[in-house]
Amino acid sequence: MSIWERIRDAIGALAKGEPLSAVFERLTTPPELSAAFAIAVIALGAKMAKADGQVTRDEVAAFRQVFHIPVEEEANAARIYNMARTEVSGFDSYAAQIARMFRSRPEVLVDLLEGLVFIAAADGEYHPGEAKFLDVVAGIFSVDEAKFRAIRARHLPGEIDPWAVLGLAPGAEVEAVRERYRKLVRELHPDRMIARGVPEEARRMAEQRLATVTNAYAEIVRERDV
Repeated sequence: MSIWERIRDAIGALAKGEPLSAVFERLTTPPELSAAFAIAVIALGAKMAKADGQVTRDEVAAFRQVFHIPVEEEANAARIYNMARTEVSGFDSYAAQIARMFRSRPEVLVDLLEGLVFIAAADGEYHPGEAKFLDVVAGIFSVDEAKFRAIRARHLPGEIDPWAVLGLAPGAEVEAVRERYRKLVRELHPDRMIARGVPEEARRMAEQRLATVTNAYAEIVRERDV
């Protein structure tokens, strides 16, 4: 069964008037968790769009880069998006439920947070509402400030600094630079991400963030002759 078949089944099983959050209660085993990740990206993306009061074309395009949606499944994705956007429950309750689902896979929560940062930065502006939204989500996901700072550095306008991307203080020792780069390549490689349960449909984001890390390392090498 494909990820979109699982999503369709989960959405279709909702009773009339039942909240979208009820879907997550049906997606608890490893095969279904990939579908849960997809729904979480769409649902939290919808909640975040309300944070700055508008959805730009750039943000919509970024969403498609983070998560590939086949043309034939766009209606299902739009249904999830609209349900999340119009539900009265706050984004923090969604985030808390998602955090519980992936509590044994914290790396997946980091993947999800990075996707949201990528979407927020897509229009070239980091709106204060988006910043507050993501700060709260990072806290609920238990992503520490150093890791969250590195995520922001990979995507936010004006914050893309090679040292911050690697999560190192400027001027770090040569061996520390090499070791951190190798560690990040292992952690952020698309195949590793897919292996830990993130759906194949999110590979584009994984490839882009790995490229950002590689470019940051290359820039430091040029500057420091590492």
